[in-house]
Amino acid sequence: MTGALAFLAAPLGAEAQQAGRVYRIGFLTAGIEAAGPLLAAFRQGLSELGYIDGQNLIIEWRFAEGRYDRSPTLARDLIALNVEVIVAHITARSRLRRPRLRKSRSS
Repeated sequence: MTGALAFLAAPLGAEAQQAGRVYRIGFLTAGIEAAGPLLAAFRQGLSELGYIDGQNLIIEWRFAEGRYDRSPTLARDLIALNVEVIVAHITARSRLRRPRLRKSRSS
């Protein structure tokens, strides 16, 4: 989790002092919403960096609920929301099962 927070701090840190700026982060996991300790640690780490969910931060949560085939659709949903960054919590098991996102080719 620390690596994800460091990753988030870099792109957001340069603008962290902008008054009134609200950042939007996408969080994608193959798990379920009830994964409380993971989500609480994520929020706590962001809070320690000055990002408070509901104040200067909106977190768009997406849970595949163990249905790995849903991950590409959920990722596309987050991309369509134009989030600043997508944090993906992927386990070794889910990496083995995930279908690949394919880029559409422009004609």
